Amino acid sequence: MEYFVTVAEEDSFTRAAERLHVTQSALSHQIKALERETGGPLLERLPRGVRLTPMGRAFLPHAERAVRSAGQARRAARAAAGAEGGELHVATVHPLAVGVLPEVFARWGREHGSVTLVLHEYAGEDELREQLERGVADLAVGHRPAGWRGPVLPVGHEELALVVPPDDPLAERGTVRIAELAGRRWVRCGMEPVVDGVPFIDRACAEEGFTPRTAVRTRHTSAAVRMAAAGAGIAVAPTHAVTTGGCALVRLEPHWRRAVTVFSRVELAGAAALFAELVAECGVPGPETSPAGPAAAPPARSAPSPARSPRAAPSRAAATAAGAAEAAEAAASGEPPASAPLPEVTPPTDTPPPTGTSSPTGAPPSTAAPPHRPLPPSPPGARGSHPGNPVRPGSAEPPATRPAPPGAEGRPAPPRP
Repeated sequence: MEYFVTVAEEDSFTRAAERLHVTQSALSHQIKALERETGGPLLERLPRGVRLTPMGRAFLPHAERAVRSAGQARRAARAAAGAEGGELHVATVHPLAVGVLPEVFARWGREHGSVTLVLHEYAGEDELREQLERGVADLAVGHRPAGWRGPVLPVGHEELALVVPPDDPLAERGTVRIAELAGRRWVRCGMEPVVDGVPFIDRACAEEGFTPRTAVRTRHTSAAVRMAAAGAGIAVAPTHAVTTGGCALVRLEPHWRRAVTVFSRVELAGAAALFAELVAECGVPGPETSPAGPAAAPPARSAPSPARSPRAAPSRAAATAAGAAEAAEAAASGEPPASAPLPEVTPPTDTPPPTGTSSPTGAPPSTAAPPHRPLPPSPPGARGSHPGNPVRPGSAEPPATRPAPPGAEGRPAPPRP
């Protein structure tokens, strides 16, 4: 089966034989034996190379999973026996490979140099998940996967910030609100969060009453950052992924954050467990470590994040309590809650003032309930707002009041009976 997978990957018997260190005749003999066992041709021999038959295309995914699972089984057995050497295959997306894993890999080499790390990079979360399910890697480092059946270990949070050219008027700002970006041109990246099938930037802008003007679409975060630095438009990117100068980072208010996790198909053991612990220990770099860090720190707020008032949404109190119970149960079991697909968008420490106090802008806080849908529960450990909340922390919207009837201005209230 390993011979068949190698031939399919190389599209050539000659190259596959060289990679497997066997003769071409021996390789051909093994493929024919496999075809007799499966009951039909798996490969079509061409004058130059080979091509999978319909039967071969159906057989290949299962063969890949079996071959890679066998390799993982051998590595797990060696790790459990305390044997040195071998490889650990790690899958991730490009921004995390650039901004988070270099320090982890460097420390691994110093502390566990007998085990070689093999990195598999992918452009998007869907591809990362698909390849891990096919057994390409022993574990993955990525954002919290929705509905994942294997173990998921939270290791930190990444902050998303606005990327602008160094001469942009916003470059001197410490923070910026989405509402201030109406009319600006955007560089959109395929790695931006998606909530309920809607790109998060579209959702956030719609809540502020405008549609973002997309100037450029890219697949990789690094390309979006360079486009924004050159002035093609503004972009949103993880702060740890901005590893070079030539641009400025402006923190969004409220801050946008996403959970970063290590996840696998099976329980982490041996080298895989050591690697996950090391990722959690190193953590996720924040905006202060980026060469294009923000011009100034955001204003501090000492008040803790208040709970949502039951009077603001009395019909949703039961749903909120149920969501909190579900999150607590999920935290105890180690599984993500039902709201795990929502990217976390929470202020780290600077949270809005409690109900009844004025906001930093001097306006009273909003207490009106969301008119369109209830607030889904946040993942364990989340604080503040998230994409589903139409009222952001620190909002300057006054509370909704009922207009007084004509002629009632200045008239004292009638005494109660």
